[in-house]
Amino acid sequence: MKNGDNAKVRKRMSLKQFIIAKRINRNWQLYLMLIPVIAFFAVFCYAPMYGITLAFKDYKVLKGIMGSPWANPWYKYFLQFFQSPYFSRVLSNTIIVSLESLVLGFPLPIILALSLNEVKSIKYKKFVQNITYAPHFLSVLVLVGVIKAFTNSDYGIVNIVIRKLGGEGYNWMQKASLFRPLYVGSGIWQNIGWDSIIYIAALAGIDPGLHEAAMIDGANRMQRIWHINLPGIMPTMVILLILNSGHIMNVGFEKVFLMQNDLNLSVSDVIATYSYRIGIESAQYSLSTAISLFNSVINCALLVLVNTCSRKLSETSLW
Repeated sequence: MKNGDNAKVRKRMSLKQFIIAKRINRNWQLYLMLIPVIAFFAVFCYAPMYGITLAFKDYKVLKGIMGSPWANPWYKYFLQFFQSPYFSRVLSNTIIVSLESLVLGFPLPIILALSLNEVKSIKYKKFVQNITYAPHFLSVLVLVGVIKAFTNSDYGIVNIVIRKLGGEGYNWMQKASLFRPLYVGSGIWQNIGWDSIIYIAALAGIDPGLHEAAMIDGANRMQRIWHINLPGIMPTMVILLILNSGHIMNVGFEKVFLMQNDLNLSVSDVIATYSYRIGIESAQYSLSTAISLFNSVINCALLVLVNTCSRKLSETSLW
């Protein structure tokens, strides 16, 4: 009986292998196109992950990663980061800036998409879309340059208007209290149009018959938006919220670094810029790697946590 069962298993396995081989043979061109993609991720994404071992080693440049001794204890550099006088500052700044960007920036693309979906004029809709999409294609360097030019104390247009109204101009970039509003506000302005694309696509997939039936029942526009459009794009909203939650600890390094100066350092110093100073300027590579690894682990934990909660509450999740 046992030998018969083994024969059946082997037969099923051989049949499965035959089906897989047949599919590969039929679509070999598609699998061939995947090779460069797989090679790219293998070389540039997975192979460099070996570098995280620096977080657990007393790295010596002359000895290299392989030759450097292991740290004793293994959590030496993590403990050094946790005991650093800057730990609470960079952690709180990172969380506050990320949460402000998420709370203020997440719903606005949804509102824009819902608003554009109700516009009947195609020309006006295309005009608004072009105007809101355009800032996304500005580089971070150009964006920060525009912010500095507009808020300059001498020739900035914002300060010129303030002086015309009887106020007193000042350099906005040098006021710590204005760093977060400038960072979050410019980020929303740059990405609101681009982020709304996916919601506009989701709204286009909603059955028009639902709106027709609601109009026959006497539902007004706001009721149809609330009871048809919003539930229709809710799965998309949940998925994007889960993905965004996995980046809470990732504040864009380039933009923060360009906007940062000695006068706003108390609120602009985040984990990314602190890791840069430790690793590049101070050459403490092991400590810098430990900081970045801690950041990545927290992001991964948040992603799993939010995904689990979403799966239990709304039955929509990444996995």
